[in-house]
Amino acid sequence: MNTPKKIAVDAQKSGVEDQKDVETLLADLHHTLRPAGTAQAPVPGQRCGLIAIVGKPNVGKSTLLNALVGQKISITSRKAQTTRHRITGVRTQETAQFVFVDTPGFQTIHGNALNKSLNKTVQGAVADVDLILFVVEAGSFTTADARVLALLGKDIPTLLVANKLDNVHRRGDIAPWLQQMQGKHAFAEFVPMSAKSPKDIDRLLAICATYLPEQAWWYAADELTDRSERFMASEMVREKLFRLTGDELPYTSTVVIDKFDEEPPQKKGQKRLLRIAATIVVERDGHKAMVIGDKGDRIKRIGTETRVELEKLFDAKVFIELWVKVRSGWADDEARVRSFGYE
Repeated sequence: MNTPKKIAVDAQKSGVEDQKDVETLLADLHHTLRPAGTAQAPVPGQRCGLIAIVGKPNVGKSTLLNALVGQKISITSRKAQTTRHRITGVRTQETAQFVFVDTPGFQTIHGNALNKSLNKTVQGAVADVDLILFVVEAGSFTTADARVLALLGKDIPTLLVANKLDNVHRRGDIAPWLQQMQGKHAFAEFVPMSAKSPKDIDRLLAICATYLPEQAWWYAADELTDRSERFMASEMVREKLFRLTGDELPYTSTVVIDKFDEEPPQKKGQKRLLRIAATIVVERDGHKAMVIGDKGDRIKRIGTETRVELEKLFDAKVFIELWVKVRSGWADDEARVRSFGYE
């Protein structure tokens, strides 16, 4: 793998202005920063490869995965540690099949059993992939970013994905920042972008395609994830739980699916019926009260919003029943952490 060219972009001398069209700026930066020799000639036949998405908590990894796949398969919220599992998303486009892995944000603050499990998942995900997308916020590089970067070896090509470019007010500051980032790791390429921009997503997919090995696809062309519907149901409940409790509820809460039954359509034209029962696990009685809400209004809303989203995702009629249980200290108990489905 070639190392990046020395970056010789000066915002003032190159005529980059804050008002300059973002798309033009991105094109200029990509042309300047793309290392020589990475472009590959098209190869007849199929390509397929595993691509890990890594970064600190709340940097936008799950939003990026959903955009790359083209449909929501990974939950999102403002809370840290929203993603707790290795989520595989599949995108098949022409002759290429991209198998993306969204990982938990690497945890550096809490040292409990849950966080150790999350970090183990991150480390395992980057060990055997064809490409790594290291996601940071454009123009920023924190201690938390540095700790994640330290996990990445030099043998696997790594793209620096400078996400949330739409939040950067002075576009001219990005070029010198990228020059600084060059000295922190031998990145194969630099990709300033916004996960909200379809053009940026298409550009990132095109770049990723050049790193996929020539081999048969691993999944059918219409598959989006290797995760089960049961798993997706638990994640959607957890997303609504996090979003509707805001910062009130500590991150040490989880969801366990107790029942997931499917009934086939009774008549032609009807949708299948899914009956789901789930338990929201919290650590204290006070947390249980937060989840239930005044006269049960909050847990009803969690159930309603989950049902609406699952019906859209599964193309089915969904009945969902939610319960709340207190399991004090579960996040510090390795056996219980494993029993709740964490690796």
